[in-house]
Amino acid sequence: MIPVPVPGVNDSVVVIKEGQSHIHALGAQKSQHFQKAHAMAATPFPTPLLLCIKSPTIIPSHHFQLSSLSSFPLFPKTTLIFSPNPRTPSNNKMVVPNAANVQTLVLDALTLIQTSPPTWQSAIFSNIFIFLAGSRILVSGLSLSGIVAAFLLGTLTWRAFGPPGFLLVAAYFVIGTAATKVKMAQKEAQGVAEKRKGRRGPGSVIGSSTAGCICAFLSIYGVGGQAYYRLWQLGFIASFCTKLSDTVSSEIGKAYGKTTYLVTTLKVVPRGTEGAVSLEGTVAGLFASTFLAFVGFLMGEINAPEAVICVIASQIANLGESIIGASLQDKEGFRWLLGLDFRLTKHVDGFVLNVKL
Repeated sequence: MIPVPVPGVNDSVVVIKEGQSHIHALGAQKSQHFQKAHAMAATPFPTPLLLCIKSPTIIPSHHFQLSSLSSFPLFPKTTLIFSPNPRTPSNNKMVVPNAANVQTLVLDALTLIQTSPPTWQSAIFSNIFIFLAGSRILVSGLSLSGIVAAFLLGTLTWRAFGPPGFLLVAAYFVIGTAATKVKMAQKEAQGVAEKRKGRRGPGSVIGSSTAGCICAFLSIYGVGGQAYYRLWQLGFIASFCTKLSDTVSSEIGKAYGKTTYLVTTLKVVPRGTEGAVSLEGTVAGLFASTFLAFVGFLMGEINAPEAVICVIASQIANLGESIIGASLQDKEGFRWLLGLDFRLTKHVDGFVLNVKL
């Protein structure tokens, strides 16, 4: 590469690089500037030449008509433009996001989340944001299909009862998942642990929330009018208090229960036996349902007497499930029922008891 100063071009420098033919192939002798450059660089080059102008200051582009090359088949008649800044084209500009636009988007998102009463649009958007933010927690407690089912449940809950209802279900999920993970290795060794390391699938999600979803739909479509809205809300909370009490009492009983009794005969049986209860598990389940009812009270969804009703209904429903399990475990013709999940029956019982109380 040979730098050659070319007079008349703002004291710039023409740099001659090796190409595939002699400089005369470019018709440099036809241009006054190229003739000077050729005179100062007499060494012939075996390959074509690449010319670029380097200048310490920005200079305007220069046009050279290579009309004399039109007769040469490789070089048609054209205009050659030498740009002093070839790597920074003026038409390529970096677009910088406007801070005002970003702020507007954030405010619009917050407004959508706070829409009251909730809409399907606000419910879907809020769940997408929350699920992305809490993806690690979701993956630890749910399978992929279980996450999809949970998203549908969360969207329905937000649409029916807004953020307070969603927070109640979120509290249920976090506490239930934590209880399932307690002493997982010991439970697996005893053969009483939940499948997939406690990661629940869509069947568990749907079964656990069926009664609550029914109450949510009844609320969304205004069945019974405003007078029944509180009833559907109370049934929704009672169903999740019942399920959380069952999950916690079962998992804590498997982990810490010293003695497990069959509820119908008080006979000592191994941990994990259908219809069996333990003192440790029963107390833990009572505290869990009380805590969730308290969350509903703090969120303004229920008052103190209604919270007490939720706790009582959950304990009666769990006891009823244990009695059904203990009664059918020795029945030859009903053993197939032991493979079924009594969650739906239990949650409907909890809801009905709630209404009666």
